[in-house]
Amino acid sequence: MTRLLGVDLGERRIGLAIAEDAGGARPLTTLSRARTANADAEAIGSVVMEHRIDEIIVGLPLEASGVEGDQARLTRAWVDAVAGTVGRRMSYRDERLTSHLAEQRLGPMPRGRSGGPPTAHQRAAYRARVDREAAAIILQDELDARSGAAGRATTGSTS
Repeated sequence: MTRLLGVDLGERRIGLAIAEDAGGARPLTTLSRARTANADAEAIGSVVMEHRIDEIIVGLPLEASGVEGDQARLTRAWVDAVAGTVGRRMSYRDERLTSHLAEQRLGPMPRGRSGGPPTAHQRAAYRARVDREAAAIILQDELDARSGAAGRATTGSTS
């Protein structure tokens, strides 16, 4: 059984989700981005070892048209920088609209005391939850694509 780690890479945070190839993806944790890719790699490496991860799926932020823009290039450069340290196969999954879907799943940001605006802590906690949920969506999309491909291969074969 393969254990997968989903990654939603942001400028400030890294949302993580986990799944076994036969099960569903679930949010795991949110890491703060470090100042260097090496420090990010060490943090990801710790999660990989703790959870016995076999493969990492990284969300690739394509533009609405489907082309790779600046954010996708930055993501690929980050993966190139951390891959050697992490020591696991890393692949990409289109992440368009995952943060939006995550926000829909989680509902609105909680209000502050007495119905006022949320506190800075509440905003940060909500954004971290969105990042974890987005990572779970990315990972579930990958699992669904793999199970669909396996189903097509099975149904398409003849004896």
